[in-house]
Order: sequence, then C-alpha cells, then structure tokens
Amino acid sequence: MFTHVMVGASSIAASKKFYDAVLGAIGIPEGQADPKGRIFYRTKTGVFGISKPIDGNAATPANGGTIGFACESPEKAKAFHDAGVAHGGESVEDPPGWREGAAGKIYLAYLRDPSGNKICAVHRA
Repeated sequence: MFTHVMVGASSIAASKKFYDAVLGAIGIPEGQADPKGRIFYRTKTGVFGISKPIDGNAATPANGGTIGFACESPEKAKAFHDAGVAHGGESVEDPPGWREGAAGKIYLAYLRDPSGNKICAVHRA
C-alpha cells in the first residue's frame, strides 16, 4: 500500500545514528544521504526516510502516529528496541513483549526516536 514513509528530524546526524542501529538490527542496510542531506533506507518493499522539514519549521512528531517495522522474529524486534535505547531512543508504552487482541498474537516493542517520532518493531506469530 505504501511506497515510502518520511519523518522529520531535528538532528539528521543523531537520527541517522539511531536508525542505522535500529534498522540494522533487523537487517536493513545503513541509510544513504541524497544531495539535499535527507537519509533514505531502501528495501524491496519500501523506503523509509528522515529529513529536516522542507518548510524550515521545527520537526515535530505526529500526535497519535506510529510507524511499525516488520521483524522476522521476536528476537529481532527486541534487538531493534535495544539498539534504539542504546542510540538515543526512549522506550515507551509497555515493555517489549507479546500482546493478544483482535489482530491475534503480536510481539511489539515501542520507541521514540531522538526527534520524538514513535516507532514500533512488530512480529506477528
């Protein structure tokens, strides 16, 4: 459904360090800069990017927004989470673990990146 997701970053350097770590933990190669200084993580299923806001205003996270990253295993989701905490992220919501609900059994691990964007590692049983 989606071709790409882009989030605003207050510090491209801090955000790149964070996303290189969390996405690297799930097998995604290091982000690459374009001529405008934006960083892109490209996979066969889509693109994730970080950028200073084009309008020149401060980067702010979406209130109520979350971006979920698919993980092959609960161990990869936990590694994503732990790499994020070790690289300037903040663990939020419940601790990483299994949840059950309308969507079935899911392993979730939530973080806020250095700019406050909420992301989640997701493994579906």
